[in-house]
Amino acid sequence: MHSVTEQREWLDGLEIGPLDPSGVEEVLGVLSRGMRDNPMHVVTLGDDPGIRQQRLRTLMSAAFDVRDLSHTIVARDEEGAIVGVCGMMPPGGCRPDLRQQLLLLPTLFRIGPHSAVRVTRWLGAWGKRDPHKRHWHLGPLAVDAYLQGMGVGGRLMQVFCAQMDAARDDAYLETDKEVNVRFYERFGFKVIGEENVLGVNNYFMHRTGTR
Repeated sequence: MHSVTEQREWLDGLEIGPLDPSGVEEVLGVLSRGMRDNPMHVVTLGDDPGIRQQRLRTLMSAAFDVRDLSHTIVARDEEGAIVGVCGMMPPGGCRPDLRQQLLLLPTLFRIGPHSAVRVTRWLGAWGKRDPHKRHWHLGPLAVDAYLQGMGVGGRLMQVFCAQMDAARDDAYLETDKEVNVRFYERFGFKVIGEENVLGVNNYFMHRTGTR
């Protein structure tokens, strides 16, 4: 794309809709490429980009095996390729139960003991912050690495926020990137807390649904 007009036309051609189970492998690719260099992934999954991406895909795959995908939405381009993903967990579905935790244990062993310990500490810190008040949990939100900054994430967020407002529900998220804070603030999220986790500053954000 060589002009603002071409970019706008390309964005207008995106189809935002629910994830079909047949697209899970494609989604895992988008997530692992798009989030490979997030600060928390670097400190927990290692410095080598290739190894980090593979470990991230392994973790995401395991999470998808135990969670409800029916609320995940994706952005598809005109060729039908998935270019962006917006995961969301319904009220009461944020925290894995004992059965889900046990199912995730083998995956932690596969990524190595060092990474397993650090991932556990990281997710534990996030879990303690999860609000008890009714909310939808946003994440993961990712755009394929080669398309970041093109507006795909914004289109996904417009759909997500419209759903929250229609249901008059609150939403909550965590992010480890300050640039993401500015992005989410555009959609009505506000920082309600910060915490240094494994040397990385993490931000916890909340959005009140339109009443």
